[in-house]
Amino acid sequence: MSQELARLVEKHGGAPVCVPAVREVPSFDSEAVSRVLDELAAQQHEVVIFMTGVAVALLFEVAEHLGRRAMLVAALRRVTTVCRGPKPSAALRGFGVPPTLSACAPFTVAEIVDALEDLEITGRSVLLFHYGERSATVAETLLARRAELHECWLYRWLMPGDPAALEHLVQRIIAGEVDALALTCQIQFRHLYRVAERLELERSLLGALNDQVVTAVIGPTCRAVVEAYGVAPRVMPEHPKMGPLVVALMRHLAQRPLTSDDLLGGRSRGSGP
Repeated sequence: MSQELARLVEKHGGAPVCVPAVREVPSFDSEAVSRVLDELAAQQHEVVIFMTGVAVALLFEVAEHLGRRAMLVAALRRVTTVCRGPKPSAALRGFGVPPTLSACAPFTVAEIVDALEDLEITGRSVLLFHYGERSATVAETLLARRAELHECWLYRWLMPGDPAALEHLVQRIIAGEVDALALTCQIQFRHLYRVAERLELERSLLGALNDQVVTAVIGPTCRAVVEAYGVAPRVMPEHPKMGPLVVALMRHLAQRPLTSDDLLGGRSRGSGP
């Protein structure tokens, strides 16, 4: 949603630089999904967990292509559906399936685990639709509670096809040409770091992010990953959504005192994540 994010930044006085950092690539074959649909139709699964709205949309896309959308709706209405927050919940409702349980804010893995806490899953068949990579914490929690776990990936997170824009961003951050970095998903930062590592600039990147750049993260999961790399985020909104993220970031930039570099170089505060 780069255009929406850019408009929010511009609305609040910033100059956005949008850099693609991840590709969501479908990763399934129709036969495998057809088998999952057969299992749902036969009521072989009692609990279905959706980590993202993308997974919901892709599942229904394949079901539509196979002429089995109505069957999928009926099957999901019969089981306990658990969603990691508002996006998969809204996607399910859009297809006519009210979710049974939805994780609370800030919609991290911890809240999914909490949502499952009062649900009896020992010995029950649980179908887990991951996001772009395996959610090990959720999977291992289910296995520890002796659920009969079935894991499914409908898409994967990959690096952009052309990393040139990410490489240029690394260089601009190190050169002091970027005031803020806004991250809406932890995989974005991991890919940025991987590109810097390939350029042998990872230490310079981390130094710049700690000393020169205001790093804003959308929520606790993203913050934890960024901190694990040695960067201290300065902004995290109360609500893990794009609007609050931009507002919190721009307020922080507006309140930041000017430095001698700002005055000598003519840089304006909030000149763009």
